[in-house]
Amino acid sequence: MGGLGLSEGTQALFGQTGVKVGPRVFGILLAALAVQYVADGALGLWKGEDAMLSIRAAQREDVPLIRQLVRELAEYERDPDAAVLTEADLLRDGFGETPCFHVRIADWDGAPVGFALYFFNYSTWQGRPGLYLEDLFVRPSHRGRGIGRALLRDLAQVAVERNCGRLAWQVLDWNEPSLGFYRSIGARVLDGWLTMRLEGPALQRLVLADPPPVSK
Repeated sequence: MGGLGLSEGTQALFGQTGVKVGPRVFGILLAALAVQYVADGALGLWKGEDAMLSIRAAQREDVPLIRQLVRELAEYERDPDAAVLTEADLLRDGFGETPCFHVRIADWDGAPVGFALYFFNYSTWQGRPGLYLEDLFVRPSHRGRGIGRALLRDLAQVAVERNCGRLAWQVLDWNEPSLGFYRSIGARVLDGWLTMRLEGPALQRLVLADPPPVSK
């Protein structure tokens, strides 16, 4: 599983991206915040003020690059063996007729330096789709240049255009500098919620478990 590559501190948060999305705390960025980002000229960050940076939608030919960036994120998180996805997995699930995810690539002077991987979910309470950010990562050589912030603003615009009610991600609970920055831009922690996961043998056991008796 990938992660939100937002590292410690405000500068690290969006400039030195690198902290994996952890299984602890949800950050929720409401659509109103995304509207504010767009209204403030989100695209100007990389198209006007900083012509060296461009953000684009990933294509099939970017699959080897995406896999490499995921591995770099896993290396950063000191868990390289956990990133077992293959190029075939990415092609099948992200670039077929019904993609499970979408990827935005950040290029600096034409060279890829970071990415954001996201997908859409749905809120039954809001009656609107949501955008879930799975991975955000910027290579160490290009941290401190606002690339992570630009990627997040780019996703905020996607969320607004798709009528999403919120932009959500997870952050490790020990990363107080990042949590503080998230709160400063309007995100909030969902206190009282825990992430649950079934995987591997436990998932298979549930499938094979005897069904409850059906009353007649």
